[in-house]
Amino acid sequence: GWRVGFCCGNHEMVRALSTIKGYYDYGHFAPIQIASIMALRNGDTFVREQCGIYEKRRDILVKGLRKIGWEVESPRASMFVWAKVAPAHLAGQGTLDFCFRLLEEADVAIAPGAGFGPNGEGFVRIALVENEQRIKQALRQIDAALNGKTKHQRPTNKVPADNGHPPDEEDAIQDGSDS
Repeated sequence: GWRVGFCCGNHEMVRALSTIKGYYDYGHFAPIQIASIMALRNGDTFVREQCGIYEKRRDILVKGLRKIGWEVESPRASMFVWAKVAPAHLAGQGTLDFCFRLLEEADVAIAPGAGFGPNGEGFVRIALVENEQRIKQALRQIDAALNGKTKHQRPTNKVPADNGHPPDEEDAIQDGSDS
């Protein structure tokens, strides 16, 4: 997507950035420039509303992760929450493997802290992009997967075998098939 930003700060640093950016970025699509001007002039109400939405999502997520047993600081200005995963939940895994396990067992996708550098190991980053209900659902599913709570099972596409249960290795061995 198209992105527009601005910079403020030390005069010399901003001037240097302007010089560099002038060689790399130019000629934004005119409607995007106009929309950006309108947003800067009239966007305060929208920004306050959007901040309120992210604040509610953040509060729900932080409270839920703490309840699950993770260490979480409530960010003051971010669309991400960083959480230190309880060592018992990592179960000796690095955060990359842990996140794959969470995806498989809880149907929840989060980012492994290790993906942001070695100091991120032991942490995960969670985006506040889902609505409040989806965040609560994800928390229930994480709790179920890691703390043994009951979770609603997702439907499977497996067709029951003749014996009334899904096919498994024993069925393949009994009927002599290899697949």
